[in-house]
Amino acid sequence: MISRTRVLVPSGVLGLGFDSEALARAVALSPNVICIDGGSTDSGPYSLGTSTSKYSRAVCVREWRQLMQARAALGIPLIIGSSGTCGSDDMVNWMLDITREIAAETGQDHDAAPLKVALLYTEQNKTNLQEQLAQQRIKPLEPAVPLDQAILDSCTHIVALAGAEHIQAALATGADIIIAGRTTDTAVVSALPLARGCHPGACWHAAKIAECGALCSTHPTSGVIVVDIDDTGFTIYPTADQAHCTPHSVSAHMLYENTDPFILYEPGGHLDVREARYEALDDTRVRVTGSRWIPTQPYTVKLEGARLGGFQTTLLALLRSPRYVANARAWVKRLEGHLHREISASLSLSETAFQLDFRLIGENATLGELETQTSTGHETGVLLIITAETQEMANEIGKLSNPFLLHYPLTDDESLPTFAFPYSPAQTARGPLYEFCLNHILELDEPMSAVRLEEVLV
Repeated sequence: MISRTRVLVPSGVLGLGFDSEALARAVALSPNVICIDGGSTDSGPYSLGTSTSKYSRAVCVREWRQLMQARAALGIPLIIGSSGTCGSDDMVNWMLDITREIAAETGQDHDAAPLKVALLYTEQNKTNLQEQLAQQRIKPLEPAVPLDQAILDSCTHIVALAGAEHIQAALATGADIIIAGRTTDTAVVSALPLARGCHPGACWHAAKIAECGALCSTHPTSGVIVVDIDDTGFTIYPTADQAHCTPHSVSAHMLYENTDPFILYEPGGHLDVREARYEALDDTRVRVTGSRWIPTQPYTVKLEGARLGGFQTTLLALLRSPRYVANARAWVKRLEGHLHREISASLSLSETAFQLDFRLIGENATLGELETQTSTGHETGVLLIITAETQEMANEIGKLSNPFLLHYPLTDDESLPTFAFPYSPAQTARGPLYEFCLNHILELDEPMSAVRLEEVLV
């Protein structure tokens, strides 16, 4: 039984940034492992749909270099989950390329003691998933969305969210660095303390609180957090100047990206924090006890899939006339009806072949029809998002819409107004639109059956 495992989490995600001085202080505390997340679904389905990272490669290289150097100085494992935002196989290889590049640059690739890197691939084979669907081993989550073999086949990429057991298997190889595909945010943090015999409830709760680095502190942009997990609970604290953890800042993080502030579902079970107690040890550290881990069977992993949903073109116009600003919604309603008639007459498209989505920036651009505020400013931005089956058609609709977005009157018996385009040409081809199409779990007889684990020397 290990009495304590110290985990260093330098940031909520690689590419977001962290305080280098705070990292140095955390390294000086001799942690047992460095863990960082590499992505999420926060920014939508595009990354998974295209198997690309939303983060700057240059920034990721700079930050990963610091973490690789810290790992080398300490001689401990370095783990990244959800590599390259979406965790696809391509993004695992992308992170491996970055690792090779930095190792060569910093001299960590010497022949006498090459870096051992474990690669955890979590992208799923569609044929296998179709078999699992036929065997009713793929179950819907709420809100339930339809799933059949055609939907699975339409996905460009499907990943499974690996759990702590998968990271533990990678750790068991003796790897210096673990590069994982899509994982749950908590899996990378909880894996080592669980393997070392720390309290299961504390491991999972600590992982949930620490997953986003210093977001659980009073100085969230500093990035760096340290969590000590033992056989009864955990203690969490930031290392940046003027950063503090409080019972409020720590307990509130259970609300982050979670539908239930007391229950968190993970592969193999769920975390229950209804009896958790949060105690301020001083003005920086918080002690948490009372968390419970409840194992469940069968073992499941969540599936994420993205597919092509069309192609988009956007236009942006600016209204400054007080009359048009005050009547922007009525103007858009009238304009939308006119555009539908023009598109039908000129392009011979049915109503189902395209979509016009108007967003009034300054009025309802975020919530659309759900907006309840009615305040009016001195100008309004009119964003038109056009979705069609091809980019060529979306562009054609954009060109058709262009003159009307610039000169369309509020009524028939008034002179033509002139609005403003902030740039020329006013329309911008956005390219492919991707959509999430899976909200399901996959039942497994054996956790490792959903992933592939490989080892390479760098």
